[in-house]
Amino acid sequence: QVQLVESGGGLVQAGGSLRLSCAASGLTFRNHAMGWLRQAPGKEREFVASISRSGATSTYADSVKDRFTMSRDNAKNTSYLQMNSLKPEDTAVYYCAASNAVLGKSNMNDYEYWGQGTQVTVSS
Repeated sequence: QVQLVESGGGLVQAGGSLRLSCAASGLTFRNHAMGWLRQAPGKEREFVASISRSGATSTYADSVKDRFTMSRDNAKNTSYLQMNSLKPEDTAVYYCAASNAVLGKSNMNDYEYWGQGTQVTVSS
């Protein structure tokens, strides 16, 4: 069965950095666009970043543009989210997701597979 396992979350001070990883198994990783989405307490899940199958194209939510960078290593079946200049409003559970699409997607309904999430907490 398909498994997406996130890691790298934790507690960090504002201005700090974290790198999230998403290890995929049970699917042909290179045939899936990948995404990161997040859900803060009391809020709806929202798009953060996505990347195409090849890794050549990535897209970002305006709120994280120029601070977050998504990448992937198809040889390791892993995608990453480098988060810099973190803010308290970035506090959320971060989910990794996989889509059958070629290009990354910002609509969560376009993702077929989801991980369990990893908590990111940014203190002020």
